[in-house]
Amino acid sequence: MSSSAHFLTALVDGPASAYQIRIDGSGEVLARFLDGAFDSASRNKGLLGRTGMATDQALVIAPCTAVHTFWMKFRIDLVYAARDGRVLKIRRRVGPWRMSAAFGAFAVIELAAGRAELVGLKKGDRLVIAPV
Repeated sequence: MSSSAHFLTALVDGPASAYQIRIDGSGEVLARFLDGAFDSASRNKGLLGRTGMATDQALVIAPCTAVHTFWMKFRIDLVYAARDGRVLKIRRRVGPWRMSAAFGAFAVIELAAGRAELVGLKKGDRLVIAPV
């Protein structure tokens, strides 16, 4: 991953179990349990082989501008974020066999279907990586 600073720097440099994703301003927790996909092999695998996600779990894929849900067994929410953590796009309840992309995205955060709505996430919000 690029060495220049971005909102995921702490997560990339430290253990994922030590961090969570919060919505700046509201303090709402988007995800408490994080998995990082920061190398080619883990980005390619993504959520394949899983049968679901916990409500407060996320897979953070970076760098990434597009994902697919081919061969997946469940729906997910997709959150596209810029380098500064600003939410560029949200795709809710994306089913299997779909493709999605966001121009200018630095990271994609994959969540359990319905999580983005549950915490009130909206385009333009800023995400931060915070210690647990």
